[in-house]
Amino acid sequence: MDAPYGQLIEAEPGVARLLAPNPTPYTFTGTQVHLVGRDELAVIDPGPADAAHIDALVRAIGGRPVAAILVTHTHKDHSPGARPLSATTGAPVVGCAPLVIEGGTEAGFDHLYAPDRVLADGESVVVDSRTLTAVHTPGHTSNHLCFADEAAGILFSGDHVMGWSTSVVIPPDGDMGDYVRSLEKLRGRTQDRIYYPAHGEPVAEPQRLVRGMIGHRLQRERQILRRVEAGDRTVERIVAAAYPGLDPRLVPAAGASVLAHLLELAKRGLVSHADEQWSATA
Repeated sequence: MDAPYGQLIEAEPGVARLLAPNPTPYTFTGTQVHLVGRDELAVIDPGPADAAHIDALVRAIGGRPVAAILVTHTHKDHSPGARPLSATTGAPVVGCAPLVIEGGTEAGFDHLYAPDRVLADGESVVVDSRTLTAVHTPGHTSNHLCFADEAAGILFSGDHVMGWSTSVVIPPDGDMGDYVRSLEKLRGRTQDRIYYPAHGEPVAEPQRLVRGMIGHRLQRERQILRRVEAGDRTVERIVAAAYPGLDPRLVPAAGASVLAHLLELAKRGLVSHADEQWSATA
């Protein structure tokens, strides 16, 4: 995908996107900021608090009133831009709850995030005669929301379903069981004709993709259980066996995913661990 940073691209009537200049191995070409509405706007996931990016976003808004700045979750590539954008436009910050991690903080989260309104599952905001409804989808993070424009058949899927890769699930806040259950929840939403994710291209066949993602996670779970049964006792050994040839930059993400699967298997009594050594219980 080309990366025209700072350029507003119309995806369909009433939906446009602007790409933030924050590419990494975890964000693909960067964070896709979505502008919803015509005469009045909602801005979904304003991205990083980068001055040039915020300036480009303000130019794209073009003086139109911003009714709400919606945030799917509080990773640093999604929510920090809400503060300067709110200060510039006067718009309230609405969406996911602030994240409180028991036992400490994590560097990847925006700990300054302070919404004016938290949306629970099923609650909505109305912008430019469009109703955007929060869909709670924990797993990638415990506070993750998607936003549905149900009349238009649109789901703004944040990081829960992306257009280029599966989401990383990083314990302790990320939870693999919750992630798969949230995928099942989206699979039941047959009214959604298209997803607009925060990373990658729009997803034109969302139900097909979600089914494949569920199958991939279940297959990976079985693979990890087999590796433990075969004698791979540590996350590092499982990663080496399960992800041959992996880009070294992505090894930490793979390790987090493996750990998330192991913790879910442990909840179901299929594995146990002591001193960072894992073993099968059956």
